[in-house]
Amino acid sequence: MSAPHTGASARAVGPHAGPHAGPHAGSHAGAQAGAPSGPHTGALPDPHAVARPGPHGQATADAFRAAARRWSTGVAVVTARHGEEVFAKTVSSLVTLSLDPLLVTVAVNARSPLAEAVRADGRYAVSVLARHQEPLARQFAAPGSGRPLGPFAAAAMRPRTTGTPVLDDCLAWFDCRLHAVLPGGDHAVLVGQVAAADAVPGEPLLYHHGEYHSLARPPIPSTGART
Repeated sequence: MSAPHTGASARAVGPHAGPHAGPHAGSHAGAQAGAPSGPHTGALPDPHAVARPGPHGQATADAFRAAARRWSTGVAVVTARHGEEVFAKTVSSLVTLSLDPLLVTVAVNARSPLAEAVRADGRYAVSVLARHQEPLARQFAAPGSGRPLGPFAAAAMRPRTTGTPVLDDCLAWFDCRLHAVLPGGDHAVLVGQVAAADAVPGEPLLYHHGEYHSLARPPIPSTGART
């Protein structure tokens, strides 16, 4: 896969959201409202504190979150369909895994109704969000997201090759048939074989240290290195 661009600075595009009151399906307890599902979403008492090892040489959960929150990612929405119900959840865990076969992975809370729907139906899609879609990122990261969407969910979608809906106007999308489900601690790693994919030009929505960001300047030209 192509190596990611480096050297571009980013700017925040949304306010730092307050913490949730408690756990909900598809995210961690203490995660921030509107934050993508992932291990770096937990709120820290002091974001500038030095994270120290726990007893017996093991990292503490706070140290883990503090380190993970420094890892910048794109933002995506995972969607699934089971019967007449549609499920959606904001994630920052998308990985392009393989070219032969074409595989991607996303990690979602193992107890999320979305994970159950993917297991039952054998398909899911991932919509990579553009900068202007921050409101959708927050909508599908809110408490209760990951459950079936109501009939008046304010998000335009259309089904793709597998019949799974993809968000309109997203930067890129992957429509997948379920290849495997791998255990990942409190998360399930959904491995999808890509049936269809597409992309359009545009600026991505980014997530870093508990805030949404956008690119602040053009990236440094690629050296052509591949991994």
